[in-house]
Amino acid sequence: MSDLTKSLIKVQKELIAPKSNFNNFGKYKYRSAEDILEAAKPLNAKNGLLLTLTDEPILIGEWHYIKATAILSNGEESLRVSAYARESETKKGMDHSQITGTASSYARKYALNGLYLIDDTKDADTDEYSNQNNKQPQQAPPKEIGKAVLLSKYKMGGKTEEEFNKWFAEEKTKGKSNNELDALLTMALQKNGKQ
Repeated sequence: MSDLTKSLIKVQKELIAPKSNFNNFGKYKYRSAEDILEAAKPLNAKNGLLLTLTDEPILIGEWHYIKATAILSNGEESLRVSAYARESETKKGMDHSQITGTASSYARKYALNGLYLIDDTKDADTDEYSNQNNKQPQQAPPKEIGKAVLLSKYKMGGKTEEEFNKWFAEEKTKGKSNNELDALLTMALQKNGKQ
């Protein structure tokens, strides 16, 4: 096991990032990227680790995504974890830079969650989970990803449109939604280092 892996395991074991923010509309507590960073910085310093965060805008189909990457290094080796967030078309009261900023914050939070093994849910058998779920309003299902976005991602893996159409038809006969297919493509691209 590498020195970096050993150090990261120590930080993951000790890290406690409380949900210090409250959403008045949804009536639930949540943690932000800043909460995670505040908890991680002293542990990283103690273990000789440097954390950096980067953002990269990516156009997939007609949608802009922000790819945030958390890079952890001990000076000799590094580890990268990336996460994505899509910019909304509009958000009431926000200009374009603020919309990009919210996508960046969201993507960074989930890159940090992946790096430090932070789960944003609670165990189903706890009182907090039950109380939080009973208070939260029902959310609308996520918007279905368009076929053009899926095709664009598929081509990023070096495949043709003809191969995509065959794969898409096969997956649809298995009952998979476009959002499920999008998740599969994203994971495959990340695994192969394409995104």
